[in-house]
Amino acid sequence: MPRRTPRNALDRLRTPRGFHGFLKTASVCALIAGLLSPLSPAMAAGPTTGDDKAAERAAADDHCGGRCSDILPPGQNGNATLAQILLNQAFGTQPAHAEDQLGPYANLATGYTALTDDRINTFFNDASFGVPADQVASTVRPAGRTDVTIVRDKKTGVPHITGTTRYGTEFGAGYVAAQDRLWLMDLFRHVGRGQLTPFAGGAPANQGLEQQFWRSAPYTEAELQAQIDSAAAAAGERGKQALADVDAYVAGINAYIDASDKGRYFPGEYVLTGHKDSITNAGTIEHFKPTDLVALASVIGSLFGSGGGGEVNNALSLLAAQEKYGVAEGTKVWESFRQRNDPEAVLTVHDGSFPYLPRPDDPQGRALPDAGSVEREPLVYDRTGAAATAKAAGTSATAADAAVTSARRGMSNALVVSGEHTASGHPIAVFGPQTGYFAPQLLMLQEIQGPGLSARGASFAGLSMYVELGRGQDYAWSATTSGQDIIDTYAVELCQDDYHYLYRGTCTPMEKVERKNAWKPTVADGTAAGSYTMRVWRTKYGPVEYRATVGGKKVAYTTLRSSFLHEADSIIGFQMLNDPDYLDSPQRFQSAVQHINFTFNWFYADSEHTAYYNSGDNPVRASGTDAEFPVWARQAYEWQDWDPAANTARYTPASAHPSSLDQDYYISWNNKQAKDYTTAPWGNGPVHRGNLLDDRVKRLVADGGVTRSALVAAMAEAGLADLRAEDVLPDLLKVIGSAPVTDPAAAAAVDRLRAWVAAGSLRTETSRGSKTYAHADAIRILDAWWPLLVKAEFEPGLGSDLYTAFTRNLPVDESPSAAHGPTGAHAGSAFQYGWWSHVDKDIRAVLGEPVRGPLAREYCGGGDLAACRDTLLSTLKEAAGRTAAQVYPGDDTCRAGDQWCADSVIHRTLGGIRHGAIGWQNRPTYQQVVEFTSHR
Repeated sequence: MPRRTPRNALDRLRTPRGFHGFLKTASVCALIAGLLSPLSPAMAAGPTTGDDKAAERAAADDHCGGRCSDILPPGQNGNATLAQILLNQAFGTQPAHAEDQLGPYANLATGYTALTDDRINTFFNDASFGVPADQVASTVRPAGRTDVTIVRDKKTGVPHITGTTRYGTEFGAGYVAAQDRLWLMDLFRHVGRGQLTPFAGGAPANQGLEQQFWRSAPYTEAELQAQIDSAAAAAGERGKQALADVDAYVAGINAYIDASDKGRYFPGEYVLTGHKDSITNAGTIEHFKPTDLVALASVIGSLFGSGGGGEVNNALSLLAAQEKYGVAEGTKVWESFRQRNDPEAVLTVHDGSFPYLPRPDDPQGRALPDAGSVEREPLVYDRTGAAATAKAAGTSATAADAAVTSARRGMSNALVVSGEHTASGHPIAVFGPQTGYFAPQLLMLQEIQGPGLSARGASFAGLSMYVELGRGQDYAWSATTSGQDIIDTYAVELCQDDYHYLYRGTCTPMEKVERKNAWKPTVADGTAAGSYTMRVWRTKYGPVEYRATVGGKKVAYTTLRSSFLHEADSIIGFQMLNDPDYLDSPQRFQSAVQHINFTFNWFYADSEHTAYYNSGDNPVRASGTDAEFPVWARQAYEWQDWDPAANTARYTPASAHPSSLDQDYYISWNNKQAKDYTTAPWGNGPVHRGNLLDDRVKRLVADGGVTRSALVAAMAEAGLADLRAEDVLPDLLKVIGSAPVTDPAAAAAVDRLRAWVAAGSLRTETSRGSKTYAHADAIRILDAWWPLLVKAEFEPGLGSDLYTAFTRNLPVDESPSAAHGPTGAHAGSAFQYGWWSHVDKDIRAVLGEPVRGPLAREYCGGGDLAACRDTLLSTLKEAAGRTAAQVYPGDDTCRAGDQWCADSVIHRTLGGIRHGAIGWQNRPTYQQVVEFTSHR
């Protein structure tokens, strides 16, 4: 049966197939031996006390009035003992709180239509501060400390940390992180260091993951430590406090490691991967170090907070366009497809202009490659055993593509409405990060209360010394990936040999950084023994990604990002967000997130105000350079005031970043931030999934009296909408309807599609739990039709070479079941990357409708309406004839033809616990619903 291959790195990381095979055949003796260990690491964590005052103390500082809610599936508990893993695999049983948030999260897809404010917590958790005395499940003083208490509630098991000292509070945060996510944290500190295969096994997915991230952040141990030191030194007293917080946090992690090792309730994956012995308890779980947190941060920052890249692919498609049409016309065609500043794009900030990286009239310093000369720089050398197979080589190629694309995982959305338009007069926000679906989840929930700290929300496991997205005493905040360009490609001229380059006129040796990895089979991963060396050649201008010639000169293309060597800098901004003494206004919020150097859109709401700010260290480019393409590595074209030793530069001032206070409403779904603010990824045109939110929120605001339930429902409905059907299909049908449809098969398909559009263009079940879509045939037809029509519409005019080059810049489709999109299959997120804007502009032009920022040419039918109609009808008829089994060919989880299952969201296993599929929703993984009723 055909298997879909996920494209995103984290989607590829999963427990190897042999792991579950072993568990299915585990002997009774092994099962009994495993059952001798405690079932609940939380219960075995340490002494308990009846200190209810600590559990209730925080409630007095809560200004949400019971109107703050959140959700994070599948559940809070992300650790499982060997016994629990075996029971899960054999009988499907779940550890306590491992998936108790999955059902409410999934049920919103069918429950939102009848949602009222008093039913919100049917689908969300109560996110009030503190735990009522009758809801306390456990109270723990970790490692016997008297300065911190960890209370867990009965319903979800979320930890509520209360400390009387700052050290104790952060110690508790570290203890909780290990208690709930130790195995996951250990995986990712190894990913960040490029050492996953020796730790977790040599499965091709693990090979690909360590290759992707280490290629982008090939740090030495000394560099990881230097980043901690420099971030602290630059921030004065706050930097000193951050260092102390990290030390306490790491101490808490290690205290749990020691306790769980002694008590033998550590995660069972350590046994199954050969790090611990289930009988003798021999083996070691390595203690954490502060540098591990930097390694973790480099992975998270690369995934969600580093926009840009892809300049070499841009150059290749530009050259293809110029080859097809000539330099002037080819450039015009390229720009029209790039849509770097499209006037029809939906915006987050409604007013003002924020110019960033405008297209220069006379580009300077471009270093476009000679035709056919580009070769990707190898990363992997000296392959042996399982690393030398064709499959391993293919995995390396996929990892390399993912590392250099500009189509990075964006995701996350936000809906914020000012109090002027709400029923209560207070702002309302529904927002959260869309970080994929994993078991255990990458994020974890906590409440943290202590000196200088007061917040509840989500943080990435292993970086949870502060709440990264959540709520404070009288405010809440969240983020979406913004993706503005902070990554550039330089062409360094080679001298002497392939490993020396000209740096400001001097022939300089490249720095070789290596990682030698070897693995052997384990119970969890039966991949045969193998090894390889990962080798990166670094220059002052970043790691080498490609080699080519430019005007006959040999060059290496390098990638330089502003956050390189600065993975730890954002800690200060997060510290400020958690500090109730500092954060007392929307202006202070904007000031806090200015300290976050990753590329994010930040949103804020309190009882009176809303705010927005776009963060990131945006380097000021040399005058006349075009950041879309490689430039020469010469001093005239370097970032302004660039210091290569520290990788610092002049950055655009805060006033140049899109920002706003008290706008009538904000939406974000990784769309364009503001007028004239160039977007790094392709595809920000008139049809973007941000429109699905903007259209709905705009209607709510126009009607007035917005409530929490109404805003949740708007988000939920947008998360079930097919963007193509809602915003493009009506015009496609208009073209087809310009003359009678006489072919019976085509006419039937048109009728089904029209009925679906009339019903709302949603991918929804006929009823809860039916696992069958309403309008299933129409959905099948569009899923089959879209790639056919895009190819038939554009390839004849562009030619196959240019069409193929453009598809490397931007995939044509990302439907929920599409495995060829950047997020892979079963990932929830959909409709971020695709050619919907290009189809929309072209079809409107053929119809004779006004188009701002049109494509350079008309493509469908060569611009002739009748010919365009013929193209659409012929491809529609072909699509309608494709069976469900052909459109949804099946994979490891779904049988061929199962449409609902093909779309379904599956939590990819990063450990031993599995969860069932849930119906498709295109919504944040962690989500808040907030409406504060008062202010300090």
